[in-house]
Amino acid sequence: MMWGGMRVAIISVEHLTKKYKRYKKEEGMKGSIKSLFKREYIYKTAVSDLSLEIEQGEMVGLIGPNGAGKTTFIKMLTGIIPPSAGEIQVLGYYPNKLENALKYQYAVVMGQKSQLFFELTPADTFYLFKELYDLPENLYRENVDYFIELFQVQDLMNVQVRTLSLGERMKMELIVSLLHNPKILFLDEPTIGLDATTQQQIRGFLKKVNEEKGTTVLLTSHYMEDIKKLCDRCIVINHGKKLYDGSTHELFDKYQKFKKVTLQFEGERPSLLSEIKVIEEKGNELTLIMPNERTGELLGNLLRENIILDFSIEEEDIGEVARRIYEEEGGQDEQELSSC
Repeated sequence: MMWGGMRVAIISVEHLTKKYKRYKKEEGMKGSIKSLFKREYIYKTAVSDLSLEIEQGEMVGLIGPNGAGKTTFIKMLTGIIPPSAGEIQVLGYYPNKLENALKYQYAVVMGQKSQLFFELTPADTFYLFKELYDLPENLYRENVDYFIELFQVQDLMNVQVRTLSLGERMKMELIVSLLHNPKILFLDEPTIGLDATTQQQIRGFLKKVNEEKGTTVLLTSHYMEDIKKLCDRCIVINHGKKLYDGSTHELFDKYQKFKKVTLQFEGERPSLLSEIKVIEEKGNELTLIMPNERTGELLGNLLRENIILDFSIEEEDIGEVARRIYEEEGGQDEQELSSC
């Protein structure tokens, strides 16, 4: 946002920390009885001393391996759970106060959880959310028409949600979340389980919403293309700590060193050079890792010297990129990492 000619962050966190206390019990009846008199606890830090700012209109990728603290961070930004320490402001509010004035200004979409009513039609569900957000009729109709056209779901409006495919439901999840013109959209694995075509469509829709409506987007995803195609900036966290905050392009140029190649062969198993590593083998199918700069050459040699029935090339898993950053740069301080 602009204030007096200065840019102001709409999300701001300083030294944010979240710790969990877990009850530990020995197995069996003996352990249960013992725990009645003396309980042991394990303490886990999910987010540790995290500081960052996000400005209006940005699309920011939040990446890291499973258990890195990404979902915990989003839950703190949306007031679902309180922080253990540190300062946090979203649009000038403290999220855990759960004020309606803030809740009307953001939306959350989680790929593994649904906010739709499966026995209703999308049309009825949209109208229900209109009432929940107290939207004026003209604004509601304008937004419904806009998103129906954008997502091309005209033929799906009057069928039960439970009859929709996973990709169709995700489009409806996004429409429901965007009906009230939120200033911030939090997306936690929105393309999980979707086929490549639907993933590409979802990315296109999100980019258009960001550009045309100025919606700020914070996105977590394990799919490389989600981050690379949508986010100019990305933040890498692992074990709750921020390891990188900067250009997405520069990050992947530096740390994405391999490609994953899956091929089906006929006859004898192909002989492989030392630069190629096998990560999985099933019958006549091999999944290989090859250096980025030599993938074309190495794959060409395999195709010339062996009978290859089919092959596919994928980007290296995003968790591997985060792991490599942690291993190679974990000892550097945050300022050094941000300038990588």
